[in-house]
Amino acid sequence: MNALLLSAWFGHLRILQILVNSGAKIHCESKDGLTLLHCAAQKGHVPVLAFIMEDLEDVDLDHVDKLGRTAFHRAAEHGQLDALDFLVGSGCDHSVKDKEGNTALHLAAGQGHVAVLQRLVDIGLELEEQNAEGLTALHTAAEGTHLDCVQLLLRAGSSVNALTQKNLSCLHYAALSGSEDVSRALIHAGGCTNVADHQGASPMHLAVRHNFPALVRLFMNSNSDLNAMDNRQQTPLHLAAEHAWQDIAEMLLIAGVDLNLRDKQGKTALAVAARSNHISLVDMIIKADRFYRWEKDHLSCNDSSDPSGKSLSFKQDHRQETQQLRSVLWQLASRFLQPHEWKKLAYSWEFTEAHVYAIEQQWTGTRSYQEHGHRMLLIWLHGVATAGENPSKALFEGLVAIGRRSLAENIRKKVNAAPSAPKRCTAM
Repeated sequence: MNALLLSAWFGHLRILQILVNSGAKIHCESKDGLTLLHCAAQKGHVPVLAFIMEDLEDVDLDHVDKLGRTAFHRAAEHGQLDALDFLVGSGCDHSVKDKEGNTALHLAAGQGHVAVLQRLVDIGLELEEQNAEGLTALHTAAEGTHLDCVQLLLRAGSSVNALTQKNLSCLHYAALSGSEDVSRALIHAGGCTNVADHQGASPMHLAVRHNFPALVRLFMNSNSDLNAMDNRQQTPLHLAAEHAWQDIAEMLLIAGVDLNLRDKQGKTALAVAARSNHISLVDMIIKADRFYRWEKDHLSCNDSSDPSGKSLSFKQDHRQETQQLRSVLWQLASRFLQPHEWKKLAYSWEFTEAHVYAIEQQWTGTRSYQEHGHRMLLIWLHGVATAGENPSKALFEGLVAIGRRSLAENIRKKVNAAPSAPKRCTAM
């Protein structure tokens, strides 16, 4: 940036005139290829632009810099509406693309310059023009989370389902950026939530992968496919299990995702969580699996299928009313059950082989069975509370079934001293 370029950059018209009159070379460029016109346009100095166009000779209005951008591009990218209007009035080429294939529309949308974007739409720039990667201006606005620009382009008629070369829709970019408002606008405009990119990932997959619970909830409410698979055959729940996103996992579990789907390695979401040693998630998935098995057998329970899930949770129970009962279960697991008795209890309560295997994958030493048993008992307690059963009676019968009647009598006394588990609905 020499003195001449700097005077244009900062809008010092008088200094620019003195330098020109003193013989400065008017066709100089910076190392980035910026000319006087680029500098003045980027900073919005209209009087300088007027002097350059009217008083200097052989000025190329559409000269490009090292990025292939003209002064028109620069004005659009930096939101300089007055400079843009001057260049348009001077007859610049509206359709020039830079080296990445971007038009002025791409650049204004990507930077969130609504007023400039509106002017570009008004003068007729092609809305569906794609850059080298296949992005339209709507893609760049969504990627930049510029809601006003997204809404403007949608009103102007931009295609909400246009795909890039990697099969990315505008909704994919909104999901990647975590913008709930932009995603909602795109969905309301007819954006398809189930379109998969070149890796088979839907917007829902991306929202889960990047831990955006609000977006996951939005996609769920827009009828997005909860069981969609990517190229690894992973569902959103697989991803939540892999990354230990508990809030997202619970939303998906409450929504009723298919827990039997397997990825390319043949693993269910439960197996993925167990492999990654995400203990809390393992227990949540087992609770959900047991709940939906119970629900299938008790269809007359009216509120068990409540889609809102307001009274249903699969997370760890920290409620005051179950504290004493949970303390009793911890004593049972840590002091009274023999190493393999927790498994016997589990099977008597219809835990599956997969459930037991997932629980015992957590290994901390020879006394791991105590923690395994405790986790199994808490999962069982969740099921008891869901079914509205009497925990004392159910625990007594379970201990008797594995041949521990005397222990069952002692434990029942302790359980009866604890507050009853809250009832969600009564099993028939």
